[in-house]
Amino acid sequence: MLLDLLNRPLRNLRLSVTDRCNLRCEYCMPEDDYIWLPREDVLHFEETSALVDVFLALGVHKIRLTGGEPLLRRDLPALVRMIASKPGLQDLALTTNGVLLADQIDALHEAGLGRITVSLDTLHRDRFKALARFDELDRVKTGITAAHRVFGRIKIDTVVIRGVNDDELDALVEYGRSVNAEVRFSEYMDVGGASLWSPDRIVSRREMLDTLSRRYGRIERIADPGSSAPADRFALPDGTTFGVISSTTVPFCRTCDRSRLTADGMWYLCLYATEGIDVRRVLRSGASREEIAALLRSTWTARRDRGAEDRLASGNRSPLIPLDRLRRDPHLEMHTRGG
Repeated sequence: MLLDLLNRPLRNLRLSVTDRCNLRCEYCMPEDDYIWLPREDVLHFEETSALVDVFLALGVHKIRLTGGEPLLRRDLPALVRMIASKPGLQDLALTTNGVLLADQIDALHEAGLGRITVSLDTLHRDRFKALARFDELDRVKTGITAAHRVFGRIKIDTVVIRGVNDDELDALVEYGRSVNAEVRFSEYMDVGGASLWSPDRIVSRREMLDTLSRRYGRIERIADPGSSAPADRFALPDGTTFGVISSTTVPFCRTCDRSRLTADGMWYLCLYATEGIDVRRVLRSGASREEIAALLRSTWTARRDRGAEDRLASGNRSPLIPLDRLRRDPHLEMHTRGG
């Protein structure tokens, strides 16, 4: 097991397959214009597969496909098929906004995808359109229904923003019940292109639990020793489970085993990191598998990143990255490196 300076193992890879997205959610892509990755820089599936082999050899056993919106990547089931059967891989998941999901869900499942998470922040059409700038709620819900049909149990991710959707927590729990989904509520994070972020828009984990307790009664935390999952899990009195990702107010950096590879092969050790390792350049220069592994190994063993903890300790509650810097470097965007 490959450990960093805080004894965190390298075992969980977020693998972005595109920086493009078909929504413009205000907590991720609130601006009107974006600089996209050059298409010639985006990794071919064979290159991605080769890098996955190296990561697996170093101890990664969980991979989540992300974006942007990963379903915009042409022939994505082909990549899933290339990765799913690799030795050492225990979990292959995908996070999607659900807009294109209904048409692709069967092919993804047949290719070997193991789990799916759909982002859904509101059940109100007007709010969805205001938040995402596209009127796609019906297609998202259709995609969730299709995912339920194919996978049975799924997850729904919801970013909770004060004054936007913080009055829908119980409605989303009930919707989750109806489609056999565990809803995970996430605090609004000050990462990447969240240029509209401000501390007064955060709904903390404590507030979420208080709100749900008033609706349902006593809530019990579910003990999960050894888990490095980002969500703390809770159970309602009737056994219904949900999660809360409290990255902003109660960071979990010291147990974080995740790193992120962008669609063009930049490797980031932390969601808050401002610099990454250009693995694509090394790969395309003809480096051997052993040479790439040595680079990844030396980088991870020197890792000390605690981005969310450092942000909280600094007391700096302005957006993380100035807008002019985001325009100069698209790798700083959340939609480029994947959440």
